[in-house]
Amino acid sequence: MAEANPPHDSAPSAAPAPASQPASAPALTVGQAVSLRVRPSYLKTADPMPMLRPPDLIGLQEVGQVVELRALGVVAVRFRRGTFLLDAAALAPA
Repeated sequence: MAEANPPHDSAPSAAPAPASQPASAPALTVGQAVSLRVRPSYLKTADPMPMLRPPDLIGLQEVGQVVELRALGVVAVRFRRGTFLLDAAALAPA
C-alpha cells in the first residue's frame, strides 16, 4: 500500500531572529543621559506611590539621567523636577 502523502525533502527553514527591543527603542543603560523625543500626554512619578503629573514639568531639550530600567520598556529617568517613568521609545540619548 502506498502512502497518500509522500515525505517532503525540505531544508530546515530559518527561524526569524528574536527581537530584544523594538526597533524604535534605543538601547539604554543606567546612568546614561537622555532627553525626550516627544512630550507624553502625562508624566507618571517613580515614587513608591506613583502620581500622574502634567507633561509640562519637563522640556523637550531638558537632559535627564536613567536611574532604573524596568519591565516592558519602561525607564525611570531623573530630571530637574523629579524622577518619572517613561517609555524607552520616547527617549533619545543626549
